[in-house]
Amino acid sequence: MTHLTTDAARTQKRHWYAAGFLFIAAFINLLDTTIVNLALPAIQTEFGATDTAMQWVLVIYVLAFAAGLLPFGRFGDAIGRRKLFLCGIVGFVTTSLVCGVAPNMETLIVARLLKGMCAAIMLPQVLAIIHATFPNDLKGKAIGYFGMVSGLGALAGPLIGGPLIAADLFGLGWRMIFLINLPLGVISFVGVSAYVSRDLKTRKQSSDWFGAGLFATGSVALLYPLIEGRSSGWPLELLALFFVSVLLFAVFWQRQKKLATNNEMQLVPVKLLSNGRFLSGLIITNCLFIGVAGPIVVLAITLQSGLGFSAAEAGLVLAAHPLAAMFTSLATGQMSPRYLQWRILFGFVALLVGMISLRGIVPFSGGPLTLWGPLFLIGAGVGSANVALFQSVLRTVEPSDAGAGSGALQALQQIGIAVSIAIVGQIFFSSLTQENNAEHYVAALQKSLLLPIAIYAGLTFATLRTLIKEDSKHDA
Repeated sequence: MTHLTTDAARTQKRHWYAAGFLFIAAFINLLDTTIVNLALPAIQTEFGATDTAMQWVLVIYVLAFAAGLLPFGRFGDAIGRRKLFLCGIVGFVTTSLVCGVAPNMETLIVARLLKGMCAAIMLPQVLAIIHATFPNDLKGKAIGYFGMVSGLGALAGPLIGGPLIAADLFGLGWRMIFLINLPLGVISFVGVSAYVSRDLKTRKQSSDWFGAGLFATGSVALLYPLIEGRSSGWPLELLALFFVSVLLFAVFWQRQKKLATNNEMQLVPVKLLSNGRFLSGLIITNCLFIGVAGPIVVLAITLQSGLGFSAAEAGLVLAAHPLAAMFTSLATGQMSPRYLQWRILFGFVALLVGMISLRGIVPFSGGPLTLWGPLFLIGAGVGSANVALFQSVLRTVEPSDAGAGSGALQALQQIGIAVSIAIVGQIFFSSLTQENNAEHYVAALQKSLLLPIAIYAGLTFATLRTLIKEDSKHDA
């Protein structure tokens, strides 16, 4: 009995070591996503980049990540989760190095594209490996730690990024925000190689590479004109891409239906998108992130290029958003499922008030901490609404489709982030003039905030209607 207990303790310890090394990968993915915002002005100055090119640095990573989440979450089951994770982390480290030594803007954008693809390869395997290795009584605890580490990654971006750029270590300036991934990625690779068991031989499954290509190409066709339209004068061929994207998504959907008919693996199970509550949840989640991602990016630019904040000061300001999101996610996640709609409503109201307050306070900003109030509200709103939305939507999904449902939600979340950066960036940069003084930056930011204010006003109204209807049914 003692021998068995010792073996069980040793196995459990091994699982926790494995989880720790896997969590490093989740950390650097979120770190990389949030840290780049602070480096944009420095990158633009060094390369003499256009505003459009700056948007591509951000969007191309998110877009590649979103497009890859759907297929690689599924492919891990067919190819091997450990194998895919190790391939992904090697690619992530390699492309981080290329970003850090990029000689021009074109190289940086291509490296960011490949880096997003590598993140999409490695990240879905993290939770999949944890789900497959941890016993049921520890699985929830491990997933909770995953959420906490992801939150720390988002928080560390602005807190580490600003001082790192300002320190100008070895004369590398902004390049250090990419090079910092190298030692962390190597540690993750070595640890996972040592502590995660080799993939067992699984039943052969066909991998829908064609469907993955359709989804990725449709996403690019949607976002390309949103970013390039303003600078190129909206030519007819760009406008036609919107039609092409709709056509590609339609073909993708028909393919998924055909695979379902033939009882083959689908990237998105057809029965999920036939579920009205799941579909509406996808749309609301998408709108949530369309409203929030772009404003944070243009605020980072305004603080540094318009108001003269240092990178460290701007990082201190922006840290309020992920800090509040992490705290609220952890706090509200413990609440009863009965309050899901109220948590969603609180999130949308906090986002609406936060955006309105931010729009009013920016012109009178007296220092780095002046903006913490609005940003804390915005972060709290995201944390509350996002967690509650995931719980609410996944409650409508059968356990056998939970992985696919979660993957679809995360993919739409990332698409929302990319669309937000594209549209809000268009509004912001089109409002700037050649003078580029503080007044013009602030005016451009204020104009760009009108879109999220409208989105969250609409979402607040829609959620209130849902609550009123539910109360009416309950009374009846």
